[in-house]
Amino acid sequence: MYAVIRTGGKQLRVSPGDTVDVEQIAGAPGDTVELAEVLMVGGDEVRIGTPLVDGAKVVATIRGETKGPKLQIFKHKRRKGYRLHKGHRQHYTSLRIDSIEG
Repeated sequence: MYAVIRTGGKQLRVSPGDTVDVEQIAGAPGDTVELAEVLMVGGDEVRIGTPLVDGAKVVATIRGETKGPKLQIFKHKRRKGYRLHKGHRQHYTSLRIDSIEG
């Protein structure tokens, strides 16, 4: 069984036992999180939502928090002496998918 969920503006295909990194979710490691935005549930019978599948949810456990790779932002305007150098690292939450219900 698998499901397609929407979290953090992205869509992910998950199955029980998978470990996925999603945009930061509030909670401590070991907490249980319910992801209710399920777009599709697959398996023996495929159910596609319009846009969400009614009564379906994905239960996951928070494993911890990580940071993504550092991105370099560099702005420059020629002949003006203008240079701007910034960096950014996105925060992610690591989830272990426990079950798909519905």
